[in-house]
Amino acid sequence: MEENKEKTVKKRQECDPAYQWHIQDLYASDEAWEKDYESLTSEIQSLAAYEGRLKEGSEVFVEYMRKKEALMKKFEAIYVYANQRYHEDTGNSFYQGLAGKAQTLSIQLDSAVVFEEPELLAIGKKTIDSWFTQNMDMQLYKRYFYELFRQQKHVLSKEEEAILADVSDMSADVSNIFSMFNNADIRFPSIEGKEGEKIPVSHGRYTLLLESRDVNIRKSAFESVYSQYGQYRNTLAALYAANLKNTAFFAKKRHYNSSLEMALEGGEIPTSVYTNLIDTVHEHMDLMHRYVSLRKKALKAEELHMYDLYAPMVDEFEMKVPFSKAKEIVKKGLAPLGKEYGKVLSDGMESGWIDVYENEGKRSGAYSWGAYGTHPYVLLNYQGNLNNVFTLAHEMGHSMHSYYSDKNQPYIYAGYRIFVAEVASTCNEALLMEYLLKNTEEKKEKMYLINYFLEQFKGTLYRQTMFAEFEKITHEMAWNKEPLTAEVLCDIYYKLNQKYFGEDIVIDKEIALEWARIPHFYTPFYVYQYATGYSAAIAISRKILSGDERAKEGYFKFLSGGSSMNPIDLLRLCNVDMAAKEPIESALKLFGELLDEMEEML
Repeated sequence: MEENKEKTVKKRQECDPAYQWHIQDLYASDEAWEKDYESLTSEIQSLAAYEGRLKEGSEVFVEYMRKKEALMKKFEAIYVYANQRYHEDTGNSFYQGLAGKAQTLSIQLDSAVVFEEPELLAIGKKTIDSWFTQNMDMQLYKRYFYELFRQQKHVLSKEEEAILADVSDMSADVSNIFSMFNNADIRFPSIEGKEGEKIPVSHGRYTLLLESRDVNIRKSAFESVYSQYGQYRNTLAALYAANLKNTAFFAKKRHYNSSLEMALEGGEIPTSVYTNLIDTVHEHMDLMHRYVSLRKKALKAEELHMYDLYAPMVDEFEMKVPFSKAKEIVKKGLAPLGKEYGKVLSDGMESGWIDVYENEGKRSGAYSWGAYGTHPYVLLNYQGNLNNVFTLAHEMGHSMHSYYSDKNQPYIYAGYRIFVAEVASTCNEALLMEYLLKNTEEKKEKMYLINYFLEQFKGTLYRQTMFAEFEKITHEMAWNKEPLTAEVLCDIYYKLNQKYFGEDIVIDKEIALEWARIPHFYTPFYVYQYATGYSAAIAISRKILSGDERAKEGYFKFLSGGSSMNPIDLLRLCNVDMAAKEPIESALKLFGELLDEMEEML
């Protein structure tokens, strides 16, 4: 039998190996891993031996880089194997130990090459430019040096860098304090269930409680969470403000024009991409307001509240999908990407890329990961529902992106940037959604699918843009040394909710505190990438489905590009320009079409 019908979760060794990833494709045995681990431990010092020697010229540099890349590739396999073995069963102390040893090795490797960038910067661009004419082997490293010198103006003297390094250690404490508070210390009051039972409230359960069909449970959970954040509002405001001050301090010392510029510069993203996202969403706020009105109608609510934004809009729909069927659905959904993509996809799903089912101690959630030189790996905890089918398509999107980049790029440029990381995965989801919508006749199923799609637009495109706007406002205030008290932060956040959600919903006073519980705010200007990545993916999927061959060809160049170009130029290969409004408008046009369809069916 394919599916595990038992309610109990099996131990790893009791599960069918046919549904487990082929970890042996990385290392045939733990002994083989240990052998590589021991050899790399001794080889690391050979890198440190190059300290002070890079100025000798291009031949020494190329020799050093080839040795470093060979050792990095070996380390990657060591690290991935150890951690994936650990993720198979997090209670296995042997593999806990291997993961710990791999982490120690990572620190040793980083320490061995810490001299590299300062030495090269000291040699200078003029000298290194001459190396390119002297040594053809240097051509591979042109983009590497472009990246190195691109940000040189923001690199300070050796003494200043040492001071900033010490300060950065201390400044990281702010994020750590918030993390300790948010994950370990804060506790929420239990709420009362339908039968009078006590329901515990936690971070993990909160979203599930907001998805309850019982409005009293949603309201109680909402009030439970914000009652606690309200008690600590001044402390949390001080923490958040300190994080903004830290960011502004480093941005000013490194001669950036804003905290935003510093955050985006590393990924070669112009600040106009950020502001363009916010401006374009502002121009189409009416669609979000329509969504809110639709939600109010669907829930038959006299008043819609903030705690109603996650309640199911359609009747319960149960669709059982065995894994064998899920694979077929995904293959059919992604057929517009062509035969070659389909073959690699199918081969991957059938040849040990995926660890399918839950087992005792297995890491929760889902991810795609791997090491250069071997195929990608996908961790699932497949439960046989429609959401999990989308998860399969999503994670295989990441894997296919890695497969094509690894196949077409040298090691140094194979990894792709965070800005584009979600494009291939989300594009797969969008293509799958379009396929399912076209191939269902059952009204209930269609409503369920459209609801799923609408929720993605609400949660990813609009909500993450609202977060991004909050960050932009507050970081600018910190830059200008304006006070950021709890009252000020709550006022900004409350008004943003009014702007984004419109007049057909009660903006409950508690929502003003939501900024206080968002961990991503402690990694400044990160969340906007969810919205831009989603917009790009939707735009690409629409172009592919319309038969735009140029976009389709460009998409494969994008998948194969790794980090050989900057992210904006990579997306331009797909005929998608994230510096312009068009991709965001294309995504929002689809949102409007889905709203039309759902309004007709309600």
